[in-house]
Amino acid sequence: MKEHLDKLVRNLREELIQYGELLSLLEQQQEMIVNRSADGLIQNLTSIHAQMAEIAKARGCREQCRSELAVSLDLDAELPIKKMYSSFPVEYQSLMQTLVDEVNELLIKANQRLRQNHLLLSRSLEFMQKLIQSLFPTQAGQTYDQSGLIGSAYVPQRTTYETLI
Repeated sequence: MKEHLDKLVRNLREELIQYGELLSLLEQQQEMIVNRSADGLIQNLTSIHAQMAEIAKARGCREQCRSELAVSLDLDAELPIKKMYSSFPVEYQSLMQTLVDEVNELLIKANQRLRQNHLLLSRSLEFMQKLIQSLFPTQAGQTYDQSGLIGSAYVPQRTTYETLI
């Protein structure tokens, strides 16, 4: 059992590291959004996708260890870690609880940062759409076609250069 517990501790620590890396990438992403660094943002998104794969791998390993530990303790293999605490030796109970709490805290922080970044990107997109509309105003308001749907707006066929001359 001690072997399974030590393995689970290692996997929880690895998961902590992976979530910490994700949080760092998300903080970098937020800086790039604010600074409007499009090239850096694309590279950052690639790194985030790779990090998400690493997190999925770490989570899978942790879940496998949790399941093996549950079986070694004669518990249901699907039992969550939090419900297994009382079955652990006393010296492991607080360690496991602390590691699980830290993983959950980092997951919450990562989700908050993701939402913040999404909001920042949405606002940047709205700003760019308004800018484009101000550079290329439509000739008329929205109209309906014969089928009752809103027709596509007329956009002048001029380049930005021609518009500015």
